[in-house]
Amino acid sequence: MPSELSLIIGLGNPGPGYAGNRHNVGFMAAALLASRIGSPFKSHKSGADICEGRLGGNRVVVAKPKSYMNLSGGATAALARFYKVGVADVIVIHDELDLPFGTIRLKAGGGEGGHNGLKSISASLASKEYARVRFGIGRPPGRQDPADYVLKDFSAAERKELDLELAFAADAVEDLVQLGLVDAQNKVHGT
Repeated sequence: MPSELSLIIGLGNPGPGYAGNRHNVGFMAAALLASRIGSPFKSHKSGADICEGRLGGNRVVVAKPKSYMNLSGGATAALARFYKVGVADVIVIHDELDLPFGTIRLKAGGGEGGHNGLKSISASLASKEYARVRFGIGRPPGRQDPADYVLKDFSAAERKELDLELAFAADAVEDLVQLGLVDAQNKVHGT
């Protein structure tokens, strides 16, 4: 059942040097959601840039933590406290190495798969039971270190598809907010 308020956290690293990195798809999807809401981001005392509005009639706060990825939990927990949002109403958009580029998957709870942003959020919320919108970035080629791979920009071929894939990710967030996890999974995973 959709909640009164959903807190949507897009993960990424701050600054123009990281803007096009694979690790920043959460920020990119959050920016697209903000444009759909029609509200600009503003600085919040939690340590995140936020915008507030409605998606399909549901009240949402979309946030981009200002800290580096591996410290995202502090701002996430501060926003959850400020808005009095339970863990079940937190949605995190993040990059996922274990999915092919552009694949979108929804889940709640589970492990972090070595993702330092998720580890920070799980520790700060003292729970892993938040919803995740997993945006596939694929595995690095050859023997490239995954830590280096996520901090590289998308390839030229990926950039041609990126806007469309980000739109699918934003649609998945809207489905999650409006339909709840199970119905949103049925809709998103069926495509």
